[in-house]
Amino acid sequence: MAWVLKMDEVIESGLVHDFDASLTGIGQELGAGAYSMSDVLALPIFKQEDSSLPLDDETKNPPFQYVMCAATSPAVKLHDETLTYLNQGQSYEIRMLDNRKMGDMPEITGKLVKSIIRVVFHDRRLQYTEHQQLEGWKWNRPGDRLLDLDIPMSVGIIDTRTNPSQLNAVEFLWDPAKRTSAFIQVHCISTEFTPRKHGGEKGVPFRIQVDTFKQNENGEYTDHLHSASCQIKVFKPKGADRKQKTDREKMEKRTAHEKEKYQPSYDTTILTECSPWPDTTTAYVNNSPSTAPTFTSPQQSTCSVPDSNSSSPNHQGDGVLQTSSEQLQPSATTQETQQWLLKNRFSSYTRLFSNFSGADLLKLTKEDLVQICGAADGIRLYNSLKSRSVRPRLTIYVCQEQPGSSLLQGQQQAAGSGAENGSGTPYVYHAIYLEEMVASEVARKLALVFNIPFHQINQVYRQGPTGIHILVSDQMVQNFQDESCFLFSTVKVENSGGIHIILK
Repeated sequence: MAWVLKMDEVIESGLVHDFDASLTGIGQELGAGAYSMSDVLALPIFKQEDSSLPLDDETKNPPFQYVMCAATSPAVKLHDETLTYLNQGQSYEIRMLDNRKMGDMPEITGKLVKSIIRVVFHDRRLQYTEHQQLEGWKWNRPGDRLLDLDIPMSVGIIDTRTNPSQLNAVEFLWDPAKRTSAFIQVHCISTEFTPRKHGGEKGVPFRIQVDTFKQNENGEYTDHLHSASCQIKVFKPKGADRKQKTDREKMEKRTAHEKEKYQPSYDTTILTECSPWPDTTTAYVNNSPSTAPTFTSPQQSTCSVPDSNSSSPNHQGDGVLQTSSEQLQPSATTQETQQWLLKNRFSSYTRLFSNFSGADLLKLTKEDLVQICGAADGIRLYNSLKSRSVRPRLTIYVCQEQPGSSLLQGQQQAAGSGAENGSGTPYVYHAIYLEEMVASEVARKLALVFNIPFHQINQVYRQGPTGIHILVSDQMVQNFQDESCFLFSTVKVENSGGIHIILK
């Protein structure tokens, strides 16, 4: 046994000696001066990896950071966005922090900036119908606001403003060089926008978003600087504390392996960068007198919108065929699309479709529009896009008889078939479209077509058998045949300056 152990020691010592000998000479061919780390890093593989890494000079920190003093939920998975629970009506601090490096954005140094804080929907489906949702909330809670500033507790904010038509937003000015904290109160709860079923509904999430602007050349705060937001849910008083406790107890019951899949709960919520809210470029509270977005185009400055009920010699058939000029074209730009929406009484959806061109809007189906705008406005918008105009109830063709010419009944029929008058000029008829089957509508359309002052028309008569004059009443108009042809003449009324119109 001793001999076996001795042989093992001899073999082991021999292997060690051979291994040491095999290492001798390594590195001797490379002297101290020949080895350079820069040469190694110059290899192509290291160059490729190095070029893909961002340089310190290229990394840009956001100019501002907003921190809300409310704990995040521990029941959020690692790669999901944080979720924060708030109590209804409770004041929560949002710290407005200047995150600029030395020399960044010198144009705002020593100047004020404007921030707008909003509470908006997180769900895209509810964002589409935000106007209707907020109007419904306003109807159920008259006099209340969705979002308020707790001004006595806030620090460093000046010129605070709220707009009665924007119940979910507040704005203020602040100096980035000074300590600034805005205390907000959210008065809506998440379950108020959930369809009522059997109780215990899961509330919809909101977002708290902050958009910050600097002054432009005109002194208006419209130049966007930074935007950030976070996801929240709002509960009735003390409800957020109970929900936070419930989530914490659920996480404590999970195994260590399961806990690794979830984020820890943080004492504060950091708002993450996001795109500016769509209407922030034309903020609802502005220093300029004009508070509504305006759109200009060459046609708008030179043309007027004709009355939808009008008919004129230069616009034959305007009463129903006017849609060709009002129809939204696929080539329409975003601004022209906004004009079309405003012109057709869809002003409440201009912000929603602010980035839509004519082609984008025309691609939406009827179901899409109903889901976005609701049933009533969705169907109305769909019909407007497809140019489904209301057809007139009655169409008549009218020609004014020239002074000094008198036609017998047979000659009137010939004129109705395209004959010429005594001077060789063909009779030209104008189409008049009646939306209302009343005598006053006939008089009004005749006045518009033939440029007759409406107030001068005393009566409208129809020439009957043997040349008698029959007063045109509502009942007579209702018995006109569609596409009837009439010649008419005017007779001055003595001692009044008015005229009578006689249809033949």
